[in-house]
Amino acid sequence: MQQLAVLLRAHGVKKMVLCSGSTNVPLIQTFVHIPEFTCYPMNDERSAGFFALGLALHDPHPVAMVCAEGSGLANVLPAVAEARKQQVQLVVISVGVNQADSAQPVALRDNVTCTVCISDEETDAHAQQRNLLINKALLESHHHGKGPVHIRVLLSEPFFGCNATELPEERMIERYQGLNMYEQDYQPLVDKLNKLKKRMVIAGQMNTIYEFDKKHERTLAKQMLWMTEHLSNHTTPGMPVRRLEELLYPMDLKTQENLAPELLITFGGAIVSRRVKYFLRKHKPLEHWHVSKDGELNDVFGALTTVIEMDPFEFFEKIAPLIEDVPPLYPRQWEQLAEKLPEPRFPYSEMMVVGQLMASLPSGCSLHLGTGSAVRYAQMFALPEDVEIQSNMGLEGSEGALATALGYATASEKMNFVVLGDVSFFSGMNALWNSNFGSNVRILVVNNGGHAQLQSLPGFTGDERTMRFITGAHQANAQAWATDRGFNYLSAHNEAELKDFMTTFTNPSITRQPILLEVFTDKASDAELLKQYYKSLKK
Repeated sequence: MQQLAVLLRAHGVKKMVLCSGSTNVPLIQTFVHIPEFTCYPMNDERSAGFFALGLALHDPHPVAMVCAEGSGLANVLPAVAEARKQQVQLVVISVGVNQADSAQPVALRDNVTCTVCISDEETDAHAQQRNLLINKALLESHHHGKGPVHIRVLLSEPFFGCNATELPEERMIERYQGLNMYEQDYQPLVDKLNKLKKRMVIAGQMNTIYEFDKKHERTLAKQMLWMTEHLSNHTTPGMPVRRLEELLYPMDLKTQENLAPELLITFGGAIVSRRVKYFLRKHKPLEHWHVSKDGELNDVFGALTTVIEMDPFEFFEKIAPLIEDVPPLYPRQWEQLAEKLPEPRFPYSEMMVVGQLMASLPSGCSLHLGTGSAVRYAQMFALPEDVEIQSNMGLEGSEGALATALGYATASEKMNFVVLGDVSFFSGMNALWNSNFGSNVRILVVNNGGHAQLQSLPGFTGDERTMRFITGAHQANAQAWATDRGFNYLSAHNEAELKDFMTTFTNPSITRQPILLEVFTDKASDAELLKQYYKSLKK
């Protein structure tokens, strides 16, 4: 468990209480050979817990103790309860066996600020997740006050031969609770910002609109590359780079390496683009800062180094005057690529349907996007400046998209447009079984008999026998239910009908009743057209 040792040391642990026991051997063999650790042997876990508490009361740094799971861990509870009451940084490390029942022990559950569970599996994915969890636990020992934390370690047998004295380098994540020089010197952050010239900012999902102070907006827009998606709403300065999937798709490896950031700053929630995630996981930035009010460790790219716990907009406006002026070479590289990206033109298909709606939206409306294809296709097309976006993309599932949109529309005076794929609509059609919403609701259902987008994803395969299970194939339509629920039902089966009904569907002066427009397309054709579009980007 060298990784655990490195991070304990990095987070300031200097003293350790080590309880005897065979399962504890790998940790003991590692910890006692690290000169920065002062280790204290103890046999009785109850006394060991209170002894560690005494050390922690005298020391400004967290103190760790190691014990076996089972009754040994249960005997530590009184000391942990006292540590919670006195807000003391006590790090309890319990050791169990991988092959045994790894159900969460409840002994300390209600008296620690954080519990994480790590194993000794040596794959890269396990090592990265283990790094994140250990950092999380140690940061929580002094987050909004101090308190005890619990790190569960599940080991594989044999337990011996782990007395290595040279430790590997490990990523340490730090957290700034605001930018207040009196609490924590943030000058090192500013120094890093000015040293790293290739700065990328990605705005995730935000249910707000923000206007930056004019005196800061130009500096921020010029000195950083801003990337955004429709779900981010209007939360970035200047003219951000959009259509991220299409920009990254044709890039060769050398171009990707050249355009990879040195510093990545993120804020907001979900990021839709899969290719952005692949790109940044493959070409990890030297620094990744995530700015959020809750201070959570959002490590979506496996490169998180710093969490800044404050309002993102306050953060950017605070650092803007501290940014050294340099030629905006890096942002211009991306902006020039974005300027060359042509507007997409599709024949009759689900992509055309979404594109026509985006082009026809009336001023000042709200647009609700179901998850999956509705969100991803909308990203391809321009969004009017005064249209706000809503979506249940937080957990990236289709659950409740229609009901959430109806709830929002009921409380809104705006025209509310809802875009759903057929599977998402039929899964949530019970949402129409209420009388709360009014005539300001317009629902667009794109019906091609299943998940067409799945068939266009790289590496997707499915034979005739399994396809209907994978894509949710069906032959349903929404007419009867929509009519029964008081909607003006419209349906389109070709480009001419779509153009005709889209005019009615997006006309804000028609307010007699809500409208549901169901557009029927061919699933196989939709998938093929999408593939051909992406192939054309490489030419």
